[in-house]
Amino acid sequence: MLTSVNAELLRALADPLRLRIVCLLARESLCTTHLVEETGARQTNLSNHLRVLREAGVVETEPCGRFTYYRLCAEALAELATFFGALADGGHEAAAARRPCG
Repeated sequence: MLTSVNAELLRALADPLRLRIVCLLARESLCTTHLVEETGARQTNLSNHLRVLREAGVVETEPCGRFTYYRLCAEALAELATFFGALADGGHEAAAARRPCG
């Protein structure tokens, strides 16, 4: 069973706006202009959130002319899915186990 997960990744996804960005990028690659339109966030605020997501390995960038497109790094989320899947499996097994007191 896995015993650790990247805490920085969890912190990055814990913010509601960053989670919204990730959900949007799960559907398609978007530039900052699109993300501003979709989220209603200010561009500077959005840029800060995108930086956090980049540093956590959740999103990747792709220059396209004078724009930068962002895309989801699916591998990072797949690692989380594996971790939480293992936790869930362990939880099912642990439901029957009980350490004696005393």
